[in-house]
Amino acid sequence: MDHFEKDLVDALKDVVEAGNWQCVGDKSKFKSPCTKFYSDDGEHIVLVHTKDDQFWAMDSSCPHEGGPLEQGDIEDLGHGKLALICPWHYFDFSLETGSSSTGLQNQVYDVRVLDGKVYINTQSTLSLCPIPATKITHQDGLPVEITSSENTLCMWATKILHTADPQEKVSLTKIVQENWDSGKITETGEASPPAQPNRKDSLTVVEPGKIKRGKGGTLASRIALLHSLANIEQWAIDLSWDVIARFSTFRLSNGEPLPRQFFDDFVKVAGDEAKVLTLIHLTSRFNISLFSFQKGLWQSATDTSHDLLARLAIVHMVHEARGLDVHPQTLSRFAAQGDTSSVKVLEVIYADEITHVAAGLRWFTYICSKEGRDSLKTFHELVKLHFKGFLKPPFNTEGRRTAGMTEEWYVPLVKPSSSLQKTS
Repeated sequence: MDHFEKDLVDALKDVVEAGNWQCVGDKSKFKSPCTKFYSDDGEHIVLVHTKDDQFWAMDSSCPHEGGPLEQGDIEDLGHGKLALICPWHYFDFSLETGSSSTGLQNQVYDVRVLDGKVYINTQSTLSLCPIPATKITHQDGLPVEITSSENTLCMWATKILHTADPQEKVSLTKIVQENWDSGKITETGEASPPAQPNRKDSLTVVEPGKIKRGKGGTLASRIALLHSLANIEQWAIDLSWDVIARFSTFRLSNGEPLPRQFFDDFVKVAGDEAKVLTLIHLTSRFNISLFSFQKGLWQSATDTSHDLLARLAIVHMVHEARGLDVHPQTLSRFAAQGDTSSVKVLEVIYADEITHVAAGLRWFTYICSKEGRDSLKTFHELVKLHFKGFLKPPFNTEGRRTAGMTEEWYVPLVKPSSSLQKTS
């Protein structure tokens, strides 16, 4: 019997050595429920250790908007089915299959424990520490920091970014949009935006994983989702004003400035986000001045603050396009509960997101065309450089196509379909 067990162990070792299995350490080291492993291809992995002493692994970046799953909670969804909950928007991902009740799908990896050591089946090199990567700057220099003169678009943009109260931020946005559209503000101007928008000192910064998500279909879960959407809309207002102020001095390779239509589009985007934040406030009866918040969404703005093409690619052509992908499932969940007022808000958000993705795509291709760049190739390079991991299905192909984003833009950034299956 002992001889048989030794042969079996030797055979398993041969399988490990011949396959894509990586030993990530002794089992005794992984006492925490979640441990993040950094990958050389940017597709980082979270190793989950459950109370029943089982190990699971999946991509650590939420396929919705990149939330850090390693900071999420493990939740029992019933019938012994465990899920990892995204700390940003409370989407659930089955530990076994990577599927979510939202319709999203996360990558899962097979895990084995052998001779007291934990192995993960992946072709990527894993490390407990970040793996250094070479950063490439795609433009010459940074926007010039210049103090704005009075009554220019950029002066008002920086004022809104410095405004901490969300209701005042919404009001100012509406006023500036009206004055810009009517010609009361005529100059774009130049400005130095803050590194991060202001928020009220009285607000609570929500640490990822500290908020419990309601069960799908319940009032609590819908409230949590509306709260998350309001948080996103507030950051989206700031993202729009930031791109206006931060890149007001941008020049094409031939020395030309951005045309006025660029600023027209992003003033409209800011106005749309302010409109939706107001609708959520009126529909849900939330006091938007009392919102707690998480600032993870701003990280993409920080990472692309030096490169307008990267900002357009990541914020508008990746994150906003992801909003189109999750819309059908989100809408159906609210509709199934007869929440018609929230459904109307979601429909407005969806229609606006299509125009926002289209705006990002329009100006991305405009700049590439003017500078003689291949738009698709440039987009793929920038996403690989600035976005963590791969883009993940399912995609709302109809919504993306309406925005002008055909499959050639995003399909090449997806792992082969076979990799979405759990390795046997």
